[in-house]
Amino acid sequence: MNLDNLFNAAQEAFLFYKNVSGQEKGAFLEKLADTLETNRDEIVSLAVIESNLPEGRINGELGRTVGQIRLFAKMVKEGTWVEATIDPAMPDRTPLPRADIRRMLTPLGPVVVFGASNFPLAFSTAGGDTISALAAGCPVIYKAHPAHPKTSQKVAECIHDAILKTNMPSALFTHVEGGIPEGQALVKHPLAKAVAFTGSHAGGKALFDLANQREEPIPVYAEMGSVNPIFCFSKKLQKENESLAKAFVASLTLGVGQFCTNPGLIFVPKSEAKAFEKAIADELNDIASAPMLHPGITEAYYNSIQYLQSREELRWVKVADAQHLINGSTALAEIKASDWLKDTVFQKEVFGAFAMMVVYETEDELIEIAKHLHGQLTVTVWAEQEELQDQLFLLSLIEEKCGRLLFKGVPTGVEVGYAMQHGGPYPSTTNSRSTSVGVYAIKRFARPIAFQDMPEELLPDALRDSNPLGIWRMVDGEYKK
Repeated sequence: MNLDNLFNAAQEAFLFYKNVSGQEKGAFLEKLADTLETNRDEIVSLAVIESNLPEGRINGELGRTVGQIRLFAKMVKEGTWVEATIDPAMPDRTPLPRADIRRMLTPLGPVVVFGASNFPLAFSTAGGDTISALAAGCPVIYKAHPAHPKTSQKVAECIHDAILKTNMPSALFTHVEGGIPEGQALVKHPLAKAVAFTGSHAGGKALFDLANQREEPIPVYAEMGSVNPIFCFSKKLQKENESLAKAFVASLTLGVGQFCTNPGLIFVPKSEAKAFEKAIADELNDIASAPMLHPGITEAYYNSIQYLQSREELRWVKVADAQHLINGSTALAEIKASDWLKDTVFQKEVFGAFAMMVVYETEDELIEIAKHLHGQLTVTVWAEQEELQDQLFLLSLIEEKCGRLLFKGVPTGVEVGYAMQHGGPYPSTTNSRSTSVGVYAIKRFARPIAFQDMPEELLPDALRDSNPLGIWRMVDGEYKK
């Protein structure tokens, strides 16, 4: 693999593709969505074999993948996402005239995307990172995850088929395989302009550090998971004890606990702890163990459990069965809030169907918990409305610790839309100002540029007075078409 040749080709593709119209970019993405649907049976079959995930889950994930591609296609065709802003010239303004200044978002350049292990489609080859980068106008050098190589290769073929059929440059997408050294080399290449990653904290932080050691540092958008805590209040648990236990266990064990929004931490008042613990344990006892994504993840899960079992602060409600190093079984441990607060290791994510129930005695203790909580993708609050009337300080603390705050339901299930925020304060991500799900993911791969006194015929379409795209722009402080 000659990286210079690879990146030079991607850079040439970038200089062409950045000037392709939103209509043409949208048509390319729509063709890709159609191609994936045409190849659905083969893609699903490969992914089921390589990931140990059931066919229904993979079919649903492919549907989500195609849906988000079509969503981005619609957005780039419409064009407003570039945030076109115009301050017309004011030559007669006193004491000084104003130049004509026009601002918009423009793509960064070649983007390196790392595939995820737990989503072989939606966060992998044609997943959200790849598609949002392509939608922004950036070529993608994609580093395939070794857990599902055949699935990745097949999807890459679909991308190149769509590129060919819409007359886009072939280097718009490049599929690369290899291990850690190959991934590091991609990040270090001087023509790489951004990195997207979904995976472990260790992996994401390593890429972040590497990118910031370059002569030209580049942004790394790493989604590194979290424990997605749930804060429970007494009246809510008294009223809905069994139904909340069912919801919690269903979310905890979804996909054998291998979701980045898996709720691995739950804070329960002492007055309700015994009843809620029993309800959870009853539900967990009905959950059969199931194969995890690959043996490496299973081994890491049981290694984490084994370490926690050595901690005397924990009381085990359900112990994981490690007889089979393929299947992941459920586990639940309980700890006093006073002990939990003493050691940050109890906040570390255990990737699998394990949860820690933290029992608190007072609201002051809950405040301390919120103060010490690490950054999360999500935080959920289960409370009756009247229980929150005097909890604005607590809610403000919690709000500072997450990217998505839920007041009912469970954190698993991330809607792909316009309002979704999937990203939170460190260590859940390396950049809390971005999202990896939803249309705003596109803005990770664009930067603002202003044109001053540029002739009309040289301006990008979005900034021309004629407004050939017919989009809404901010003109002299007011939205106009």
